[in-house]
Amino acid sequence: MTVPETLAPADVVAGLAEIITSVVGTPAAAVVPAASFADLDVDSLSMIEIMLAVEERFGVHVPDDDADQLETVQSAVDYIMRAGSGR
Repeated sequence: MTVPETLAPADVVAGLAEIITSVVGTPAAAVVPAASFADLDVDSLSMIEIMLAVEERFGVHVPDDDADQLETVQSAVDYIMRAGSGR
């Protein structure tokens, strides 16, 4: 499964906001591209939950080594868009 071509980065941010709010309770309005996961109260265990939800929602597999490199919402959006397009 790949990210639909019609899915825009803003849609990915919105999806991440829903996931992060669900997992750690951070307000969705705080989930902006420049925000770091640390700023959003995402710890390593929460990140695992978030990446599992990302895989389910966007159909993009995120290996643990790659997830460890994602530090901001923007880096996650870029990864999801890149991986989803098959590039």
